[in-house]
Amino acid sequence: MNQKFFGYARLARPANLPTAAADILAGIAVTGVFSSAHTDVFFTAISGTDILFLVFASVFLYAGGVILNDVFDYKIDAVERPERPIPSGLIPLASAAIYGGLTLSLGVVLAFFVNSLSGYVAIGLAAAILLYDAIAKKYDFFGPLSMGVCRGINLILGMSILGTLGYWWMAAIPIVYIFAITLISRGEVHGANKNHIVLAGVLYATVIFAVLSLAYLYTDTVLFPLLFLVLFAILVFRPLVKAHSENSPENIKKAVMAGVLSLVVLDASIAVSFSTWWYGLLILALLPISKALSKLFAVT
Repeated sequence: MNQKFFGYARLARPANLPTAAADILAGIAVTGVFSSAHTDVFFTAISGTDILFLVFASVFLYAGGVILNDVFDYKIDAVERPERPIPSGLIPLASAAIYGGLTLSLGVVLAFFVNSLSGYVAIGLAAAILLYDAIAKKYDFFGPLSMGVCRGINLILGMSILGTLGYWWMAAIPIVYIFAITLISRGEVHGANKNHIVLAGVLYATVIFAVLSLAYLYTDTVLFPLLFLVLFAILVFRPLVKAHSENSPENIKKAVMAGVLSLVVLDASIAVSFSTWWYGLLILALLPISKALSKLFAVT
């Protein structure tokens, strides 16, 4: 693969992009269009094209956000991560800034192709992304919260496919979850973040309880959501426990990576609470894609 092309690809964090798509698919499920009682709504109100537009809008918004994050961080990365595309000189700073700006803008445009509400939500997401990249990440509390808000809005973007936002409050789940992951990542370079790891574990448990509560309220049986949540718990807690017992940057990085990629499983757990088991498996199929890409591209 051409080295410069590979550098541009690295900036977009390809392994993370399926997690953005999973948020959208979960948000669509929350609207109820895939439940057995509302299949007629799906066939009359939603087209496959609308789903694709929202999925790719989310993917481009996420990619634009992480590209611009590296643009804003180029001075820090020159010291802590000099191997990255911008500080290594592989990708010029100005080119990366244009690349990130165009990618972010394309995500907003694609959302407007679905409906005006989706477009406005995408604008809000783009603004939240820029706020995090430029300002919020510098603060211990506001940074993780801002990152979580971005994921919460991304879930809402999926809900907007029908032009309404009846369950917007569910954005609290990814907000809490991403807050936890971002807390863990604070020790990715230097380690020594056991207190953050303990708090993250509590937040993970809170998220699991919240999704179980949704399953109890919105499904006839909690069996399938429970199965997805068991898988989720195994994937996130095993590396978290190891990072606590051996509090090294390497183990912390693995815990962060597991948290990010397991977003797919969390989204699948939410989706089956509002739809059917096969739709959850469809979302879960994004996990091996993320894992495969993570062997080629960095997640964090």
